[in-house]
Amino acid sequence: MKLLATNKVEENVYELEIRVEAEEFKAACEKSYKKNASKLNIPGFRKGKAPKAMVLKMVGEEYFFDDAINDTYPAAYEAALEESKLEPVDRAAVELADVSAEGYTFKAKVTVRPEVKIEGYKGLTAHKDPVEVTDEEVSAELNRMADRNSRMIAVEDRAAQEGDIAVIDFEGFVDDKAFEGGKGEKFSLTLGSGQFIPGFESQVEGHKPGEEFDVNVTFPEDYHAEDLKGKAAVFKVKLHELKKKELPAIDDEFAKDVSEFDTLEELKADLKAKALEFKTRQAEERFENELVEAAAQKVEANIPQMMFDRKIDEMIQDFGYRLQSQGLNLNDYLKYTGMEMDAFKKSFAPQAEMQVKSTLALQKIAELENIQVSDEEIEAEYKKASEAYNIEVEKVKTFIDRESIVSSLTLNKAIDVLKEHAVVAETEEEKKPAKKAASKPRKKKTEESAESAE
Repeated sequence: MKLLATNKVEENVYELEIRVEAEEFKAACEKSYKKNASKLNIPGFRKGKAPKAMVLKMVGEEYFFDDAINDTYPAAYEAALEESKLEPVDRAAVELADVSAEGYTFKAKVTVRPEVKIEGYKGLTAHKDPVEVTDEEVSAELNRMADRNSRMIAVEDRAAQEGDIAVIDFEGFVDDKAFEGGKGEKFSLTLGSGQFIPGFESQVEGHKPGEEFDVNVTFPEDYHAEDLKGKAAVFKVKLHELKKKELPAIDDEFAKDVSEFDTLEELKADLKAKALEFKTRQAEERFENELVEAAAQKVEANIPQMMFDRKIDEMIQDFGYRLQSQGLNLNDYLKYTGMEMDAFKKSFAPQAEMQVKSTLALQKIAELENIQVSDEEIEAEYKKASEAYNIEVEKVKTFIDRESIVSSLTLNKAIDVLKEHAVVAETEEEKKPAKKAASKPRKKKTEESAESAE
């Protein structure tokens, strides 16, 4: 490979002129010949048995050029990028020229990472929330644990009331016609949960198992089904049975049943310690997010729009994956919410812009501070991923590339620089609201890669 020229054609856009020379190209053509010659039908010869000279005479040496080009240009392009010191942010637009048996030339137009300036990133102010865990919070967690360990018992001596679980059949009618999706059998409905449309659950209350009755409701004006918005409906309901939760007593025996502790006081102490650790970590993350966002605001750069667009696409893809884990898909979500894709994309734009600027800020800080990552730190990160996902270290290395770990650790160290020189706001006047930061890409690549491999 020979890099013939590197030309800046516009802001953040360069054109590389690259030559793949004869020796390399001929070797790739020979490789293509060996792969494809046996597939060719040459008159007078069995398939794959014709002499090379005859094959070339019949199909021409150009027949093997496409494979050879595809085999050689990626490495040539990567080598040219390394030689030119360019950092592309998107795929190159490639234009091929001068192809012959002696090699070929191609031009690659690339959009590169912008030049970034940042000043005043030391001494930024951010608020760190005080951390406290109250007895009420511990009690609330104990109640949730009791709820998870509750058992269902039948209610036979009274009518339905709020909090009961009613097992019902129902069918809905609008203008005396049954409507789609309005029927269910042996459905377990927690009364007072708000799971059904307003007015339904309260009309089940007061009835006893075995009773059949009508429930009269009106669909809300903002109901998701267009044909039911604002419509009056009648549901024919049969109440089969009632159940209620029976909660265990929260005492020493409860502590033994749900934990490794022998007493309730020990369990409370453990819950409080874990809650304190969690809140401390949250407070630290909010503090970091504020600092990173503040640093991002100080970025001076002409950022290519495609960087924002790609980040939006990544965020929408992540959103789609989360929907899939819930049994939904993006198209159905958009239909349900009545949102067009363009408007949906625009809703991500502010956060995407902040994420891009945050990353650029941290990368520039790392450069200015001459931040380095040691081999020991990289190995420690691999080991951490191995332990977190119960995968052997060597296997982790096959799907988490070293470059992504270096990048993640470098950005983390840049955040540490911000924290080291930060001013912690102590008073209400200094207090800044913690925003949903866009921000720190701390450990993200490592964790996502490991998750995807499981």
